[in-house]
Amino acid sequence: MAAVALSKSVFLGTGVAESTMFKSTSVVPVRGHIVMTSNFEKTNRYADELKQTAAFISAPGKGILASDESNATTGKRLATVGMDNTVENRQAWRELLYSAPGLGNYISGTIMFDETLFQDSRAGVPFVDILKKQGILPGIKVDTGLQPIDGTDGETATQGLDGLAERCQKYYQQGARFAKWRAVLRVDNEVLPSSTAILENAHGLARYAQICQANGLVPIVEPEVTLGEGDYSIERTAYISEKVNSHVFRLLNEYNVILEGILLKPNMILPGLDVPTPAPEEVARYTVRTMLRSVPGAVPGIHFLSGGMSEEEATLNLQALQAFGPTPWSLTFSYGRALQSSTLKTWSGKVCIAFLTTPPYDPDID
Repeated sequence: MAAVALSKSVFLGTGVAESTMFKSTSVVPVRGHIVMTSNFEKTNRYADELKQTAAFISAPGKGILASDESNATTGKRLATVGMDNTVENRQAWRELLYSAPGLGNYISGTIMFDETLFQDSRAGVPFVDILKKQGILPGIKVDTGLQPIDGTDGETATQGLDGLAERCQKYYQQGARFAKWRAVLRVDNEVLPSSTAILENAHGLARYAQICQANGLVPIVEPEVTLGEGDYSIERTAYISEKVNSHVFRLLNEYNVILEGILLKPNMILPGLDVPTPAPEEVARYTVRTMLRSVPGAVPGIHFLSGGMSEEEATLNLQALQAFGPTPWSLTFSYGRALQSSTLKTWSGKVCIAFLTTPPYDPDID
């Protein structure tokens, strides 16, 4: 199939970075047959922008900073360094992250919490504008949490579809260009996850993705086969992850979601926490095999989550993945704690941050 060059739109109100070139695959009729495009894609005025945004976020050598922790979760993190959970402290912490010099060299997108998307720096500059100046696209968490599924062993479904279209419109107007929705699937040695939980969460992810794309936001699809206690093997996690991904993409296709305009945020393939930690090369081998078996090549980027891994483990496993190329998609990261923990400990609420930055020391901030 022929490759066509698409130009990224200028970083004005849209938030997509200034014009560079990237590749997208065109569809060619075969033996006189016309390859059909869904009516959803043909009538979606955001279709080209969605594809450009997803490709931009998946750029080689860059990843996503997940800073979408709720106020309650952020409060727990701040408490570990002796800080109170106040609006001012949350604001100061986010400002430290988003204004780090050179952040845009390594981060292409940042997932934000609702409060943060509409928040300004202490100098009155919107965080959205601070990120755009760094060449980073703002994103937004849109799910509203987990609820138990009746008749299951504590399994959950993700909530948040009610009013989602209206919220997406509001977020797009504020400058967000992508969204995140997290589904959680527990795994054990025997029956979990149940088919009920898999199908319920696959439907939710597909409908969320369709609503986001209809309103201009690239959906991050996150079917997390969660890392938890137990002695289940790495082979068990691989099997369940393939099964979950396959159901998710079947439903995405049923809902006519534009695959070139989504991002996938899956788990790496790891055994239960009661099993010895595997070498990064083994994690990478199972992870790439799982993705090749269950993720279409039309998806531009796979951004792995770091849940349950230490900073070092998440880094080494991601590095090992790069040795298994080339792959149809970019293999990169969407990390939260794995990017923030050491920074939070070093900062600990200090007003003077000159020692963390590269510009010359300014006594006015001491």
